[in-house]
Amino acid sequence: MKILYILQIIVAVLLVLSILLTNQGTTLGGAFGGGETQIWRKRRGAERFLFILTIIFGIAFVVLAVLNIVL
Repeated sequence: MKILYILQIIVAVLLVLSILLTNQGTTLGGAFGGGETQIWRKRRGAERFLFILTIIFGIAFVVLAVLNIVL
């Protein structure tokens, strides 16, 4: 059981880091949802990798949270 808590903490830290790295190229207003102009474009290269990694870490965090509650 204790291993689930440790895994959840590790995934939480990785999730925060991936979110911060994803928002590194945006302005401060854009990082919090605001922005003067929104341009829709395809993600490529490292940006796409970080985007997918953030989704994976988010799903893993939710799964571990549910497992911690159930067990």
